[in-house]
Amino acid sequence: MGIMANPMAAHHQKSPSFSVLPSSLSDFHGARLHAQVQYKRKVMQPKGALHVTAIAKKNILVMGGTRFIGIFLSRLLVKEGHQVTLFTRGKAPVTQQLPGESDADYADFKSKVLHLKGDRKDFDFVKSSLSAAGFDVVYDINGREAVEVEPILDALPKLEQFIYCSSAGVYLKSDLLPHFEVDAVDPKSRHKGKLETESLLASKDVNWTSIRPVYIYGPLNYNPVEEWFFHRLKAGRPIPIPNSGIQITQLGHVKDLATAFVQVLGNGKASQQVFNISGEKYVTFDGLAKACAKAGGFPEPEIVHYNPKEFDFGKKKSFPFRDQHFFASVEKAKSVLGWKPEFDLVEGLTDSYNLDFGRGTFRKEADFSTDDIILGKSLVLQA
Repeated sequence: MGIMANPMAAHHQKSPSFSVLPSSLSDFHGARLHAQVQYKRKVMQPKGALHVTAIAKKNILVMGGTRFIGIFLSRLLVKEGHQVTLFTRGKAPVTQQLPGESDADYADFKSKVLHLKGDRKDFDFVKSSLSAAGFDVVYDINGREAVEVEPILDALPKLEQFIYCSSAGVYLKSDLLPHFEVDAVDPKSRHKGKLETESLLASKDVNWTSIRPVYIYGPLNYNPVEEWFFHRLKAGRPIPIPNSGIQITQLGHVKDLATAFVQVLGNGKASQQVFNISGEKYVTFDGLAKACAKAGGFPEPEIVHYNPKEFDFGKKKSFPFRDQHFFASVEKAKSVLGWKPEFDLVEGLTDSYNLDFGRGTFRKEADFSTDDIILGKSLVLQA
């Protein structure tokens, strides 16, 4: 079927229609998406220079692409010269100008990216629309269940590569860390749908790659990761952290994740492989609070440790991370793909703060109700 270059084209649920979107991507102030990598970092120089290997131009479908990971990934793919179509329900704007992005860059992106409106759970529509378009590569960023992936594979028998965004949350909790890609997985985890999708891909005659991020952070993050700390720092409030605060975790910047997604494209070494992707170093909960303060230019925070068992928060979460050690090795991605994260933690948090929270934008309003319960009770551990 033909691709219509009309941004106002009407979309009917049963007859697939594509639209070209006009757009603009800018400097990102420390986050310009270059095609060359900067190995030498200089103070105050833009971060986020992305290096990808040139391959033949592909017709690429991105399942989801209007939030966080998909926003940065789709821009990289377009910059590499690929034809990119975003499959979304059309409930959110298909493109948006990123903070710090130039009008010219945004306009260039918007003029090149296509949109396919539909519900991925409408399997008949998925099969008919995808088979008509005949995509070479699929990036599935928002797939949660295997049943949502099977129709995509059925619709594209000549698919060259299926690249899946899984999660490090599939690993079975262990006393032996970091998690490696060969470690035992937990079929009962809340990410079991992603695990089942990986199993489905492995059972099919398809060239697949699965990426397992740990905690992702960066501008436009819709999960309250760094934002949770920034709200408290801005308000000058103590930061309540469960138990000792020496629990070790790991964060990876969204732009480094986007680079990894592009580096597996057309890469024979990535065929039927799983890769953990995150930052190179691990950090304690207390260390993360201090890193967020540095990133935002705040004084070192007052940290209050508490015993979660002494409190009843109802359905509210008092802390945005799982209260345990949780981190994974990224050595396989570094050695096999030649991938390397550009951002260290403070640099990445600074990038996130400057391009998002520091501009007065955030996803969730501050809610200090659980903090007040903790701070108002005397049963707290000494810092």
